[in-house]
Amino acid sequence: MKLPVKEGDIMETVYIDTETIKLEQFLKFCGEAGTGGNAKIIIHEGLVKVNGEVEKRRGKKLKDEDVVEFENRKYKIEHNKK
Repeated sequence: MKLPVKEGDIMETVYIDTETIKLEQFLKFCGEAGTGGNAKIIIHEGLVKVNGEVEKRRGKKLKDEDVVEFENRKYKIEHNKK
């Protein structure tokens, strides 16, 4: 499911070299969590949405076109196809 981008929304595109990345790893990769422990807490508390739905599984695999939301910031995942 793709989310529409509303006027005023800022969405940052994050490029990954693998086909998937776990949510916990993604939060560290994009700088939203300093450590895996921080990421675990953020996810467990239900503060992260994936494609518009609260996601509490830190092992959730994110793929091309997924949108992650955290603290009014949105990140769109794009796979670097080589």
